[in-house]
Order: sequence, then C-alpha cells, then structure tokens
Amino acid sequence: MERYREIERTIITTYRKSIWKRFISGVNKYKLINEGDKIAVCISGGKDSMLMAKCVQEMHRHCVVKFDVEYIVMDPGYNPANRRKIEENAALLNVPIHIFETNIFNSVVNVGDHPCYLCARMRRGYLYKEAQKLGCNKIALGHHFDDVIETILMGMLYGAQIQTMMPKLHSTNHPGMELIRPMYMVREKDIIAWANRNELEFIQCACRFTESCAEKGGIGESKRLEMKELIKQFRRTSPYIEKNIFNSVQNVNLTTIIGYHDNDTEYNFLDDYDERLEKIKREHGIK
Repeated sequence: MERYREIERTIITTYRKSIWKRFISGVNKYKLINEGDKIAVCISGGKDSMLMAKCVQEMHRHCVVKFDVEYIVMDPGYNPANRRKIEENAALLNVPIHIFETNIFNSVVNVGDHPCYLCARMRRGYLYKEAQKLGCNKIALGHHFDDVIETILMGMLYGAQIQTMMPKLHSTNHPGMELIRPMYMVREKDIIAWANRNELEFIQCACRFTESCAEKGGIGESKRLEMKELIKQFRRTSPYIEKNIFNSVQNVNLTTIIGYHDNDTEYNFLDDYDERLEKIKREHGIK
C-alpha cells in the first residue's frame, strides 16, 4: 500500500473518534459544506491545514453531498526550504495543490506596529481573490478547537470583550464569498498525535518577523502562546475547563449581561431595568 493511503487510513481508523468524527460533527453542526459548493482549501504548510486538506479530500470522495474542491497554497515569500517542504508534503500526502505567489512578507517585514495583524489581513484578501479566480464560493481555513478557546480568552483578557472565532463568516469585502473552518471541533493535541504517529514534519509559522523574534528569544511573549500556557494550567485543575470556555460563548444569558452590541445597536441593562421591574410586579399581582 502506498504511504499516503496508510496515512489516510489512520484518520478514519486510529483517529476516527478524536479527528474524523469531530471534523464531520463540526461540518454538519455549523452547515459548513453544502450541495454545489466549490471550496478553496487553503494550505499554509502547517499540520492543521494539511490535515484539513486530507479530511476534506476524504469527505469529497465519500460524502453524499456533492461539492468541488481546490487545494490552494499561497507563497507569501517563503524561503526556499519552506517552499520545498510544502511541495514535498503535498506530494507525500497526495494533495494536488495549486500554488500562487505574493510579496506579502516583504510588504510587512518592516512594519513597526502589528505586522502579524496586517499580514493576516493581506493573506486573507489574496486567498479570497485567488479562490474567486478558480470559481470557488468558499475558502476553508485550518483553525481548530484550541484556536477558538484561545481567541475567547484573548478577547476577554486583552480586548475587554467577549467574542469568539466563528465557524463560518460571510466576506464583507468579497461579496458571494464565505469563510469556513472545518477543523472547528478538532483539538490540537490530536492533530499533533496524528502527525507524530505518521512521522510527518510540517513547517511552523514561516514569516520573517516570527523567525527574527525566535532568534532573539522573543516569540514566547506572543499573546497566543501565553493563552496556550494558561490553558495548560487550567487543564491541570480540571479536564472540563476547555469545553466550558467553548460553551460559554454559545450559552450566553443576556439578562445577566451589563451591556452588549451587535455592531449597529448598543444595549445597556439600565435601558429597560425599570420596565422589567414593572413586568415582575404584574406577574405577581403587585401594584
């Protein structure tokens, strides 16, 4: 049996419960893939997006829902070793990638403030444009369960807001396009276990800014890594905390929230505080 087939089989055998069922559960629960879709699966070269590509590939072969797929790789200015590693892994895993090039790394490497934010926005824009050229109506990104709960904590601790990474989003700048996250329910530890079990090596974040920080020993200061360490501490306390963080943003009791907004409208609990008291009086027959 060819090696890529052996690797594919581990997804639906060894990791059937921890990866495959969670992948299918997320796709179905959030209605990420529909009949007639053409999806651009965006591969960065890391473990998450490569596993996503294999899961989508497996679903494409066997799912009763008929959809089309393009596996796209944007080269934002990778060094030759990283570019080669992506191509080698795609060949090893039998993923037919379409590569296109941009000059994003050169554009952001000298940006003083928030280069990662700017890079991410630029990458997203280029991915949408390339997907549209290929006739796709959706792009799929490889964010997983851990990314979601890290985002929730980062929003609370550093953004002073309750927000999450949504399983799907309509694009505001590219009408008709949608972003989906098929790995939404898959945990990072299981992705790592799959990669290690199959002796696969993937590139890490390969931008020049990150490489520079790593050389200076500063990469550990990133807020996302800080959240990962915080969650590790939580995990030692209770195995349920991660799931509770996730559930907290889909079990919001608005009657206990001081204020919220939906972009256009802001609400404060004082807005109808007295009216709610009158309602309570009526319900209990109090004048």
